[in-house]
Amino acid sequence: MTETIPYWHVDAFAAKPFGGNQAAVMVLDEWLPDETLQRIGEENNFAETAFIVRDESGEADWELRWFTPTDEVALCGHATLASGHVVLSDPERFGEERRVTFRTRKAGILEVVKADSGEGYELALPVTLVERASHPDLLAAIGFRGEVFISWYGAEQTAIIAMQSEAEIRGLTPDMAALRGIDLMAICTAPADEGSDHDIVSRVFVPAWGVDEDSVTGSAHAALAPFWAERLGRREMRAHQASMRGGDLTMRLEGEGKDQRAWLGGPCVTVVEGEFRL
Repeated sequence: MTETIPYWHVDAFAAKPFGGNQAAVMVLDEWLPDETLQRIGEENNFAETAFIVRDESGEADWELRWFTPTDEVALCGHATLASGHVVLSDPERFGEERRVTFRTRKAGILEVVKADSGEGYELALPVTLVERASHPDLLAAIGFRGEVFISWYGAEQTAIIAMQSEAEIRGLTPDMAALRGIDLMAICTAPADEGSDHDIVSRVFVPAWGVDEDSVTGSAHAALAPFWAERLGRREMRAHQASMRGGDLTMRLEGEGKDQRAWLGGPCVTVVEGEFRL
């Protein structure tokens, strides 16, 4: 018998279709086998497919897992924002709420709230903290000589490559085959151009996890928020991810040290709603 699963295709961190980062959101009655979840992620072929199941533990509203076309990941921001959008924008199906929580396997409890402005959402992620490190193979693959910072705390293995200008970020042509052998999310970042409406700019490369260049990466900004807060001397910033699709985020930090949360803001738009037939 054919099983049908409610399905949404959402452009996250985008106010209109064809921008931001694509995510599939699928609502399950119960968990399917991991092999099936992975094959669905491969079939959807987005950076992430998010699967949510009602949480029976009482810790959160939903359980949440994310799959790229090749792997399950420990943290995904844009697909969490997309999942929050699906739940909070459909009161007939899910109830009239302004806040939804998700229990994850490696990133703790995540939260999405409707923005106070009434437009878009804010997503709370645990921060990723980095320290200066040496990684010549990574710099060679990126094609840039610069400072490297590697995560020492956080859900994902992350590298920040600090560059000098927005032009350098936009001009990158990494060696994807070389990056495929480096098990890190590589975040290249620099201050935005003077007079820009954003403070920092980035591009994110994750070939080792099945995504050559990600469009707009929430989990990367969980590392960029504390990184740039320290360097800019403020805890609220605007960010632009300069991928082909591109996307803008607001960032603000709450808390201190490991207990900090990075609140990332932006809109979402549903471009497809239907059923996935299994």
